[in-house]
Amino acid sequence: QVQLAESGGGLVQTGESLRLSCAASETIFRGYAMGWYRQTPGKQRELVASISAGGSTNYADSVKGRFTISRDNAKNTVYLQMNSLKPEDTAVYYCTRHYPWGPGGYWGQGTQVTVSS
Repeated sequence: QVQLAESGGGLVQTGESLRLSCAASETIFRGYAMGWYRQTPGKQRELVASISAGGSTNYADSVKGRFTISRDNAKNTVYLQMNSLKPEDTAVYYCTRHYPWGPGGYWGQGTQVTVSS
């Protein structure tokens, strides 16, 4: 069964932190890179961070130094630790399998992150 379940979003103030979690089915997760994407109304989803099956990470310039992606291969779960949040981080956050050319096409319901100024 193909499944993704994001959680951990919420409403926070500027400068605060959140930790997002994404539980994935083994079909999607095991042996593949995973990515966190975000989307705001009227805009395309953008890649926030990715992590390879071996743990190598990449980040969008806008979040470098503030966000950390990690994965627990035993739990088929990927995390996104978000520190020093800014209002421009407000979006719905999704996780999915990640390829060099973009997302793998599987999407969960996402989790809303709202940062107030």
